[in-house]
Amino acid sequence: MVVTNHPLASGAGAEMLLAGGNAVDAAIAALFALTVVEPMMVGILGGGVAHLRLPDGRHVVVDGLSTAPAAARPDMYRTVSDVLPDYQETEGRRNHLGPLAMAVPGALRAWCHTLSAYGTLPLAEVLEPAIRLAARGWRATPYLADSVGDNARELATDPGLAAVFLPGGAPVRAGERVVRGDYAESLRLVARDGAEALHDGPLGEALATHMRAAGGLITAADLRGVAPVEREPIRALYRGYEVIGPPPPSSAGVHVAGMLNLLEGYDLRALGAGTPDGVHLLAEALKMAFADRAVATADPAFVAVPVGLLTSKAYAAARRAEVSMDRARDWAPGPGLLESANTTHVTVADDRGTIVSSTQTINSLFGARFTVPGTGMVANNYMYNFDPHPGRALSVAPGKRVFTSMAPTIVLRDGAPVMALGLPGGLRIFGSAMQAVINLIDHGMSLQEAVEAPRVWTQGHLLELEPGISAETEAALVARGHRVERVRAVGGGMGAIAFGPEGEMTGAACWRADGTPVGIGGGLARAGVRFLPEGGPAGATPAA
Repeated sequence: MVVTNHPLASGAGAEMLLAGGNAVDAAIAALFALTVVEPMMVGILGGGVAHLRLPDGRHVVVDGLSTAPAAARPDMYRTVSDVLPDYQETEGRRNHLGPLAMAVPGALRAWCHTLSAYGTLPLAEVLEPAIRLAARGWRATPYLADSVGDNARELATDPGLAAVFLPGGAPVRAGERVVRGDYAESLRLVARDGAEALHDGPLGEALATHMRAAGGLITAADLRGVAPVEREPIRALYRGYEVIGPPPPSSAGVHVAGMLNLLEGYDLRALGAGTPDGVHLLAEALKMAFADRAVATADPAFVAVPVGLLTSKAYAAARRAEVSMDRARDWAPGPGLLESANTTHVTVADDRGTIVSSTQTINSLFGARFTVPGTGMVANNYMYNFDPHPGRALSVAPGKRVFTSMAPTIVLRDGAPVMALGLPGGLRIFGSAMQAVINLIDHGMSLQEAVEAPRVWTQGHLLELEPGISAETEAALVARGHRVERVRAVGGGMGAIAFGPEGEMTGAACWRADGTPVGIGGGLARAGVRFLPEGGPAGATPAA
């Protein structure tokens, strides 16, 4: 089963499985294909987190997140506010657009490492579908066309982006063919030279040259120093299930565990999904998690993250005692804690027991809104993830990994996989993943219902509600003191796989992206089975 946020990427992953590859081969092929057909979300100049369950039952998290350049410093941006909603903004939006918004990319080296360590097919074969799509072209989806239209003014400032996505000066329309010839050539270099094409080769040289000319900070030395990190995941027990997610610098494992621990003290099934009480509890849990995250979750090489405290049942019980069912409240960080958005997701499982849940991004739509000239590579704007204020847990520091909300999650029951899921969506990711888990476990939804269900989100300023939350629930939440905002979607398209007791799989994707599950049944004939031609040897019994 392959679930991605674009049908052609799901097809690329399925192609690897049909060729005899495993889930890792399929996931990496799908990700490379997504860099072509979902370019506003993901690219080889991005970063991300992959959560693997191997056939022997081990779980590995491959951290390929981007890092701040060696020349970065905590006060490199001038901030405009110390409070939400403008806390993250800077003068000139330099942490959001242009060369100073780009962090050192970690995705390509992490993907190549993961394929080499856990895959079975050569890199050139895994890259073939992506190269084919880039060179021959594909038809733009309404999702891509809308993304281009919404960002056309900024895309027009970059010749590379404008040439591909604003042909003749107008945004590409759904159904029109898109060709990325220069990016196809870049992918061919990767197929030939591996990750070194970027990290110590011609693509890296082109990037470093552009940075020097445009006033960016990334150097060839920064690129050579990139290395993925394999980490142990965070494990949480929730109503008899084991929920496993990525550790810091990802927020997901720690804070999903904390929120589930808090919510475990309530009968969520009795309260109901989308009800005033149910949504109120989700909002309070989210606000608590974001208050704690702001001071306690960052790159563990720079900040001592109190994982044991944040994921403990005792800590959750203490926080639960502060929850009021009648009134919304503002949450401060919990006792004992000291201060020191746009993505893609792939979920793949094979018949040998390998599961991959991988979330990857260039951060905002079309990243920093520029390409490296002549390469078709779209720059990330991962520096926006750092706190632009100096002296905080999440502040910029040379070589520091960005923190992230990515939540590639695998859930077990009695040691066996029950579901794997993940989604894009920036700050809204781990809260949305948590809601999908409780939809399945507490509310008894089917997998499709769980990924489609209306979501809510807040980090303390406004409580965002999707259209599926009723007007009656909204009114009750306002009466409790929540400041409510209606939004089209909370987070992005979720991709999930559920596992049945007899080895069957169910794939699901939701309406928030071009999500497409592709399932493969059947397979090769059993060993030793063959059909003899008519008139075969006397006494031969044809196989039935």
